[in-house]
Amino acid sequence: MTVIDPRALRAHYTHFVRPGRILLTGHSHQAWPDVARDAQLRAFDDAAELVDDKWERAFEAAEAVRVGVASRIGARADDIALGASTHELVTRFSSALDLRARPHVVTTSGEFHSMHRQLARLAEAGVDVEMVPWAPVSTLAERLAAAVRPTTAALMASSVLFETSSIVPHLRVAIEAAHRVGAAVLIDAYHAFGVVPFSVGELGPDPIFVTGGGYKYAQWGEGVCWLRVPPDNAMRPVVTGWFSDFANLAAMRSGGAIGYGARGADRFAGSTYDPTSHYRARAVIDFFDAQGLTIERLRATSSAQTTRIVAGLDGVEVLTPREPSARGGFVALRVPRANDVVGALRARGVLTDARGDVLRLGPAPYVTDDEIDEALARLRAVLSV
Repeated sequence: MTVIDPRALRAHYTHFVRPGRILLTGHSHQAWPDVARDAQLRAFDDAAELVDDKWERAFEAAEAVRVGVASRIGARADDIALGASTHELVTRFSSALDLRARPHVVTTSGEFHSMHRQLARLAEAGVDVEMVPWAPVSTLAERLAAAVRPTTAALMASSVLFETSSIVPHLRVAIEAAHRVGAAVLIDAYHAFGVVPFSVGELGPDPIFVTGGGYKYAQWGEGVCWLRVPPDNAMRPVVTGWFSDFANLAAMRSGGAIGYGARGADRFAGSTYDPTSHYRARAVIDFFDAQGLTIERLRATSSAQTTRIVAGLDGVEVLTPREPSARGGFVALRVPRANDVVGALRARGVLTDARGDVLRLGPAPYVTDDEIDEALARLRAVLSV
């Protein structure tokens, strides 16, 4: 697979790629191509021209995003619900669980804050939330499976861990265990989407919910998150927006049970939102297609870049798997005072981030090998002080 030439690609990122700084934020906030700025201005122009009639064009952008998500994960566009954040979507999913009859939720200790915080709060409210230690990741799926019991309402876990970039192997084992007791399954694929090829079918047979978003590897920016809903899903979220039954608004107040739209994904829809994010995402999806930035090429490029980073970190504790097939799109290393290191690197023109004592280095397809080598040299200089 031919890797992407970052030098040729950089001409399309003139607002983000600037002299004097190296962007190793690829695992968090990737640069936006210039077409994203043009799309944001188009959203403004449509609103100025059409005012409240802009929504037809906004819905066209949203549908393009659904198609873009579906094509990347082997799903149907009709099965994609959209939201401003994964937290919003996970909360709607959680509100549809029957936690009175099944008060047990299985998750991991390595979930991102949006899921971890909400589940921890539910635990304070009396839900039996079992957080299976993520390490060692090699046995995580099997230990998740062992934690499932007849009172389990849901299995909620990531496919790639946000702190270490470790791909969770054998996840299907845990999913099948949840299915055997009738528990719902939600997989957080945010750190896979756009950098680690996967399809819903690879995870196992339905029903499987999958969530992710465009803030990271997809380069879509904020406000573009998604939830893949299994076909024919009949769950009834308690947290429900009026877009969940948009076609029947006139009958909504006639009494009786709250209704939902014809598509299973409609049940997890929200309400009025800022459509600018969908204009931006649609433009970037088209840009990726035009540039041939397929998931296979993105993966090949990312694997080569992270291999280069790992090779340049002798003497540093690397938490990310050294085998390319076992890691996602960034490299994590344990360093003392990691947040201070982030600040020192920023002062030297290298942008990255930290989680606790873990420094994360995230390349992207517009980052050159020379920039990676220079960033590692500056990191070694900071660590030697």
